[in-house]
Amino acid sequence: MAGSARICLGQIGAAHGVRGEVRLWSFTADPQAIADYGPLETEDGRTVQIKSLRAAKDHFVAQLKGVSDRDAAERLTNVKLYVPRERLPQPSAPDEFYHADLIGLAVVDRAGATRGTVVAVHNFGAGDLIEVKPTDGNTTQLLPFDEATVPVVDLAAGQLVVVEPQSDEAAPKARSNKRR
Repeated sequence: MAGSARICLGQIGAAHGVRGEVRLWSFTADPQAIADYGPLETEDGRTVQIKSLRAAKDHFVAQLKGVSDRDAAERLTNVKLYVPRERLPQPSAPDEFYHADLIGLAVVDRAGATRGTVVAVHNFGAGDLIEVKPTDGNTTQLLPFDEATVPVVDLAAGQLVVVEPQSDEAAPKARSNKRR
């Protein structure tokens, strides 16, 4: 299977207050569920446990085990939090995927010709985008990760099929409804 042995579930932000609390951004489908995955790991292998979690404006405020003052909380700023992949449930629908499972997949066109490799999955607020590094080594390309652009994802085969959207110049012109 493609993907990583660890999945990033969240990221610690700045310290919050003087008692060691931190801002926490959750990347889980149910944001509050980040506390349900047990101990989390940092990129360098340290263990982080969430003692308490409360909602704030666009993030959570978390108290972490062993972090009791602002200085300790500040040292965790921008630390990403991971869990081992096997601790996560399997996707419940055939069209659900973990971003980490998509990274590294070959990108092929409908004829089966290799176009590149998925190097990242992004979401800037308007839906998921896959970042594809072309086989010719040119600049990466962002494509919508939707059924029209990516009609087939085959994790077992290690590839996904991409139908590139038509440019405005190549797209058929819309008919006008003006009456004369």
